[in-house]
Amino acid sequence: MENIYLDYAASTPVDPLVVNEMSLYYHEIYGNPSSIHQQGQSSREAIDEAREKVARLIGAKSTEIVFTSGGTEANNFALKGIALAHKDKGNHIITSNIEHPSITNVCMILGQSGYRITFIPVDEYGMVNPDDVKKAINPETILISIMQANNEIGTIQPLEEIAGIAREAGVLIHTDAVQTTGHIDVDVGKLGVDLLSLSAHKLYGPKGVGALYIRSGVNITPLIHGSGHEDGHRSGTENSAGIAGFGKAAELAEEELNNEILRQTGLRNYLIQELSHRIDNLKLNGHPGKRLPNNTNISVEGINGTDLLLSLDTEGIYISTGSACMAENSTPSQVLTAIGLSPAMARSALRMTIGRWTTREQIDRVIEILPGTVTHLRAITHEGQQ
Repeated sequence: MENIYLDYAASTPVDPLVVNEMSLYYHEIYGNPSSIHQQGQSSREAIDEAREKVARLIGAKSTEIVFTSGGTEANNFALKGIALAHKDKGNHIITSNIEHPSITNVCMILGQSGYRITFIPVDEYGMVNPDDVKKAINPETILISIMQANNEIGTIQPLEEIAGIAREAGVLIHTDAVQTTGHIDVDVGKLGVDLLSLSAHKLYGPKGVGALYIRSGVNITPLIHGSGHEDGHRSGTENSAGIAGFGKAAELAEEELNNEILRQTGLRNYLIQELSHRIDNLKLNGHPGKRLPNNTNISVEGINGTDLLLSLDTEGIYISTGSACMAENSTPSQVLTAIGLSPAMARSALRMTIGRWTTREQIDRVIEILPGTVTHLRAITHEGQQ
């Protein structure tokens, strides 16, 4: 029985071509990139080449890319670095109430340090209203941080419009693009953002590597101090093998982007349509059209999402109930309650995210197994309530 992985939003398998690229920098070119001998300079060349590839994927200059340990660090760097660098101008930050914990928790910490945080609500689809952002801006506002697409429900935000509002007000704007980079068109020039976070393991690269795009001229305070690596933005010896892998993953993502958008959108729509026909009292969470090509998030009334996840796990089908970063938290998803779901419906949610190696045959098997599993669990729940 073939295992079926439908949790690509949590992490992707590393592409074999990425593994081959990284292997070279573990076994043959392993020098410290700061060393001036040939081994070190070969490592430096690999990092420079990767920086070019990552920059090209998002329409940036290579000098605007700072490598980090992942998306979480990139988000921390963006918010804390801007807050520290611009504290003389103001202490107000605007974000939404469905951001990733690496944004919301940082905002809470900054709030405890004297910064004022405005959390913008979302509508039933998880969409931020640009007018709400505009109304929230005041003379003390130094940063707006709105994710490009939500990691749980896949809703894509009107980021260009929000960025236009930020520019008009003279306020910096950051976006968490961890879920979008390599999956939809991401161009920092078109978006109009000043800072953008991304992560390698969400686009078939290695874990433990990410980047922050910082538009040329933006003043930001480093979080990690030392010998001044990454052009003074982040000290510490660079992970040359991981960064080389990130670069290769970015290159492959750029090559496959348009084809994968079409293919994954087709599979996603087919999955949603068939499940909606076969399962009663099923609700699609997130925007029906303005959503990531690979994202299906549903609530199935009358069951617990974790029970369904575990039942499918025994069938070799791997899904999630939401963000992997919050998987051990028993409270209902903040994202799902923010869009108006009751705690019971939030707990009944499932997230299925497809990827580069998902096939039509795999989706057909999920469509075959999932409805029967739902019926079985509903029957058990009904018996337990009698």
